[in-house]
Amino acid sequence: MNHHKVVVIGGGYAGALAANRLRVRDDVDITLVNPRPTFVDRIRLHQFVAGTGGATHDFGTLLDERVRLVVDTATRIDTASRTVRLASGEALDYDYVIYAVGSTGAVPTAVPGAAEFAVSGADLESAQRLRGALDELRPDAPVTVVGGGLTGIETAAELAERGRRVTLVCGGALAPALSGSSRRYIAKWLSRHGVTVVEHDKVAEVRADAVVLADGTAHPSAVTIWTAGFAVPALAADSGLRTDDLGRLLTDETLTSVDDDRVVAAGDAAAPSGAPLRMSCQAAAPLGALAADTVLSRIAGTTPKPLDVASVGSCVSLGQRTAIRQFSRKDDTPIDFYVGGRVGAAYKGLTYKLGLLKIRREARKPGSLVWVKGGRRPLAVTSS
Repeated sequence: MNHHKVVVIGGGYAGALAANRLRVRDDVDITLVNPRPTFVDRIRLHQFVAGTGGATHDFGTLLDERVRLVVDTATRIDTASRTVRLASGEALDYDYVIYAVGSTGAVPTAVPGAAEFAVSGADLESAQRLRGALDELRPDAPVTVVGGGLTGIETAAELAERGRRVTLVCGGALAPALSGSSRRYIAKWLSRHGVTVVEHDKVAEVRADAVVLADGTAHPSAVTIWTAGFAVPALAADSGLRTDDLGRLLTDETLTSVDDDRVVAAGDAAAPSGAPLRMSCQAAAPLGALAADTVLSRIAGTTPKPLDVASVGSCVSLGQRTAIRQFSRKDDTPIDFYVGGRVGAAYKGLTYKLGLLKIRREARKPGSLVWVKGGRRPLAVTSS
């Protein structure tokens, strides 16, 4: 039997699911390259930072036993020789690559002091540094969270519920991706829990002990957490493949690179038609499945199906006991309807479980994932 070699770069929600789904065929040899030996449940990193939960899982509980895990970092995709070069010096031959390197936090170098004194918390290593820094603080020491998107809100809420003095600097409006009624609900919760919310003012400077706003106001800050915006690893650009302005791999609607039909993208690092979906765990699973299906179609000599993914809304946790479930149209625009309180928390709890359950189900039954379709393509706005 002629075996087809597929290298999946990145073991996040999209990459792990894609690797399992490829087991639909017995003649595919799958190698998953990931820089860590454990899976990082990124939607729980704000809990890890606050000391209220864990965020890692053994890959052995998630991957099909026939998926080979290589703990290493990909440094270049050599499309001419069809090899993925690794930091260790090893090179992996491939017939197809699934590019699922994900995203991470972006601390801007243009803001004085931000790169030196602010930490993103969007990946495991920075989250570990943040947790260590918070553990060393007095309980009443001031903490600043920069970014009024969903990640910033969840981080601020988790810390506030633990008794921290938190200032949330939004830059613009609080929770701009949500409906007006949802934003008011979140604002009231944050106010009740002592969070100082600063809207429509930006950070001009980060100091070791303060955050200075554009209007000159200085807020004391023993630890500054930067959650405004995402970055994408530079692997695609370093490999000579075309990317968008943020560094996401440019693809067609089948998630195939516009430069090489043996490179297929998934998750946050994919920019289909130059207009990517919102960076989220919700989008990662169907994108991972679609990337695997595109590779399987090319192996079978059939035409891959184009992207068709719809939104089902957003969940935002507010501490351990409350959350808000924002409903949306299929095109990802919010409607003026949400569920909050403990019912919202139940929705959020299900969201936490589904990210892992989808991956595990693909390991048990490859090809099983289904998702909501009929959304407007493309969705070009990212959210933090």
